[in-house]
Amino acid sequence: MRLYPLAKRSLDICVASGAIVATLPLTLPASVAILSTMGRPIFFEQERPGLGGKPFKLKKFRTMRHLRPGEDMLATDADRITKVGQFLRSTSIDELPTLLNVLTGDMSLVGPRPLLMRYLSRYSPEQARRHEVKPGVTGWAQVNGRNTLSWEEKFKHDVWYVDHASLALDLKILAMTALKVVQRDGISAEGAATMPEFMG
Repeated sequence: MRLYPLAKRSLDICVASGAIVATLPLTLPASVAILSTMGRPIFFEQERPGLGGKPFKLKKFRTMRHLRPGEDMLATDADRITKVGQFLRSTSIDELPTLLNVLTGDMSLVGPRPLLMRYLSRYSPEQARRHEVKPGVTGWAQVNGRNTLSWEEKFKHDVWYVDHASLALDLKILAMTALKVVQRDGISAEGAATMPEFMG
């Protein structure tokens, strides 16, 4: 167990750095496509809670156009996703910049997905345990339904991972994630761009 944190961090650095180089043929065209269809910035950055709830800046590729005058951010999410953005989401290419968060140590390859800062006060004590480990690019919830799960089911999976985390489990989740990406499985909840807001 003592070796697990070191092994996990070593895996994060090796895989993330290798993946950043290997996916340049995807990220470079994606950057050009975003710039030409949505303009700047190319990256979407937002504060998310990390280990212990400490905030960090999550990086993803932009998938939505800018708000128009009078538009409500949450109400128009699905309408603001562009065709390029939809493709980036369906292929999970939009997630590739989060590998930079893994290299900086704010995230791990595997862990509960980092959600919104405003959710922190809405968690039950059991749900809040998801912040006992670093957030991940993928996680146990992502390979067991992703956005097709209810919030309660998602958080149960997150806490289960906290209690059972191991290098073997991380490798299993990474392998399952690769299969999910190929299948484009569980990208959106019914009737929503991704997931409805968690209200507690």
